[in-house]
Amino acid sequence: MKSLFPSLPGPAAAWRTLFTILLAVFAAELCVVLRTPLPWMIGPLLVTAAASMLGAPTESWIPFRNSAQWAIGTALGLYFTPQVVTLVWGLWWVILAGIAWALALGTLFGLYLHRVHSGRIAGLNRATSYFASPIGAASEMTLMAERHGARTDLVASAHSLRVVLVTLIIPFGLQWSGLHGIDTSLPGPRVVHWPGLALLLALTGAGCWFMRRLGGTNPWFIGALLVSIGITASGWSLSALPTALVNAAQLLIGVSLGVRFTRDFIHSAPLWLASVAAATVVMMLACGVFAVALAWATGIHPATLLLGTSPGGIAEMSITAKLLQLGVPLVTALHVTRLAGVLMLTEPIYRALRLR
Repeated sequence: MKSLFPSLPGPAAAWRTLFTILLAVFAAELCVVLRTPLPWMIGPLLVTAAASMLGAPTESWIPFRNSAQWAIGTALGLYFTPQVVTLVWGLWWVILAGIAWALALGTLFGLYLHRVHSGRIAGLNRATSYFASPIGAASEMTLMAERHGARTDLVASAHSLRVVLVTLIIPFGLQWSGLHGIDTSLPGPRVVHWPGLALLLALTGAGCWFMRRLGGTNPWFIGALLVSIGITASGWSLSALPTALVNAAQLLIGVSLGVRFTRDFIHSAPLWLASVAAATVVMMLACGVFAVALAWATGIHPATLLLGTSPGGIAEMSITAKLLQLGVPLVTALHVTRLAGVLMLTEPIYRALRLR
């Protein structure tokens, strides 16, 4: 049975983790003073990535990252009041369009990577370029790539770089462009009630445990999110989450992204990483055009649809929507359903393409 409480790290790892968190807190406070977007995530992400690439002893303890996803999933689920669920359900065709868009964008991304690098990088095959390109589920894509004989280091680095670039560029772009909104969805609980908070965390923690037992993807986020949605959608108001807890969760997610950029990261296949970076920028621009088209058809704020269709991570884009008050439920629903669609369809599409 998988334990919810893994063993503590050794003394060396504990010191590295403590050093990283202290560095991240300093960066977050600095970004708060500078009024950057998402200061509690972007500050830790940037400073941890820079320190890691310089060879500093950084480390992200996995249970901290899991707990952060648990908190964020719980917080986002509190937006799904009965009125909001009805609203999101009425936009089912937008959600299907988002899934189709993500699959098409990822397929074109993979074709581009293969055309540019085929024959130039040792061990690069069609499986590598294909599984490096789907929008979402980085760890699951790496496992699928391994089953099909791909270079998993290239796949993992492509997903890491794409998520980090989107996490950095889109929040800054929205802040500088002034595309902020007022989330007109009816919020869930706003006041912290400590007994209710304890019960809420216990129930969402049970959801995480159950999702892990099922072997589901991203169980700490999805398990907590689904339980929190179920509680809120039923009209049961337990408690809001303390702001300090949400900030700490953002910090830990930023750290978990930043430590992926080791000293060897930039030196491994730099042309591959440059191509991934260029393609990520193009995909964000394409998502902007797609979001404007959907906004014209639906009347929804284009920034909300940009966040919902962007090639970023589910937690990062949903947090951005929360802090900028840009349709949190719709953004979250678009990313959750896209994740499910990508996980279910990526491997069958690859097999069909191989047969052709």
